[in-house]
Amino acid sequence: MTAELLCMGEPMLEFNQLPLQPDGAQHYLEGHGGDTSNAAVAAARHGAPTGIKVGMIAGLGRDMPGDSFMALWAREGIDTSTVTRTDRYLTGVYFVTHDQSGHHFLHYRANSAAAMFGPEDVPVRAIGHARMLYLSGISQGISTTACDATLAAIDTARRHGVKVAYDTNYRPRLWPPARAAAVMRATIETVDYALPGIEDARTLTGLTDPDAMLDYYLKLGPGVVVLKMGESGAYLATPQARVKIPAFAVRTVDATGAGDTFCGSFLARILAGDSPEPAARYAAVAAALKCTGYGAVAPIPTPAQVVDAMRAYDAADEEARRS
Repeated sequence: MTAELLCMGEPMLEFNQLPLQPDGAQHYLEGHGGDTSNAAVAAARHGAPTGIKVGMIAGLGRDMPGDSFMALWAREGIDTSTVTRTDRYLTGVYFVTHDQSGHHFLHYRANSAAAMFGPEDVPVRAIGHARMLYLSGISQGISTTACDATLAAIDTARRHGVKVAYDTNYRPRLWPPARAAAVMRATIETVDYALPGIEDARTLTGLTDPDAMLDYYLKLGPGVVVLKMGESGAYLATPQARVKIPAFAVRTVDATGAGDTFCGSFLARILAGDSPEPAARYAAVAAALKCTGYGAVAPIPTPAQVVDAMRAYDAADEEARRS
């Protein structure tokens, strides 16, 4: 079966810091990361009940981390026919640490298989048969080669009438804000769904008001913009209307990958036939539930967990509307 949603980007093996043990030992939980891979897992889990097929476009090394990703994607039912593997480069890894100010990342990705993924590796035929292509700014920031690959993939999607979704996911350690802003602006002019984070928007546009941010992105051309605002929820806009999506309250232990879970579950619901608002409400709950466990992938909830939680979410939202 051809993948309807293709997620393109950088997989990275994750080592996530756990709470300090009573004897003072520091342990790390091995898992999987990489923003578009996280989103692919979320989309696969939340698209499964409606038969949405998800595929991954990525470069992996022929190494233990690469083997681990292939096993993960097989377990999640993600198509890997568009994954390339190489003996020349390694799969990237990263560490997550936690303190009172939040979570922090240390990446080892220079000259990784994902960073060396180029335009010649883009699976033109598979993209042409998909319904949607999903990418992020991280894939553009890790190398010029990888950036060129994302632009080639988007061009392929546009030529075949395939929808494109894009998360800015700006990382200042990868590239300076002026270059990132220019590349991301040009990219967003070509996409159908823009999914920026509010901190990204502040840095890259200089704007501070969420409505002004939505105005800025809508003028670039996307039909749907969802501004992800963390604990403040999300703000959804189309040229016709906009609506604030309240956050679902949980006890957060690790927010790693929450935005990716939002994107993946949102796109799965869009492809299943939801309009943007109910898709965003569903995604907000899925992203919140992800934060209740450690790691980017393991805590991504099941559809049943989201549906159960949404009953409480909808009740709280209705109370907020009345007050």
